[in-house]
Amino acid sequence: MEGRPLEEAELVERAKRGDVGAYEELVRKYQDVAVRTAYVVAGSADAQDAAQEAFVKAYMSLGRFRSGASFRPWLLRIVANEAINRRRAARRQANLALQAAEGRPPEDAAPSPEVAALALERQRELLDAVNLLRPEDRLVIAYRFFFDLSEAEMAEALGCARGTVKSRLSRALVRLRAAAEASPLAASRPSSREEARRD
Repeated sequence: MEGRPLEEAELVERAKRGDVGAYEELVRKYQDVAVRTAYVVAGSADAQDAAQEAFVKAYMSLGRFRSGASFRPWLLRIVANEAINRRRAARRQANLALQAAEGRPPEDAAPSPEVAALALERQRELLDAVNLLRPEDRLVIAYRFFFDLSEAEMAEALGCARGTVKSRLSRALVRLRAAAEASPLAASRPSSREEARRD
């Protein structure tokens, strides 16, 4: 069938046999998520370079890719490792600045300026708290909540068992909660109990 889109598994197999065009299609397909993954770990300065280098490393490692496995988690693991290595080598803390999706369903009414400002402030607070976490914690939170990977995909991307994914995510969320509660803005805001008493 001429012109039909190739399935991921077919593209991977062709790339393994040396078809550069097939690998270029895989790169196009996963470039955005690779850059976002690197951005989560390394920050904006190294994200693009880390993703590019990871694609090169992935290409060189295609012979070790297990046929029938999902390519995306395997690639994201390489991207994350590359970004972590770059971050460690640079010995600097990168600021995480994830763009929140702005799309609201059309039936939603536009929030008032006050509500929108409060939501933006809380979003910044949360991102500031995420920035305080270790790269490994940021990565597991980003995989789950920003990139919407399933537990199975996360396990593959992180190279661990699904149970380990659950415990890593749980510990990362505990650390995130502690970081968010320790922020100066959280200290000045009334607690949920105080808000409930006022209602």
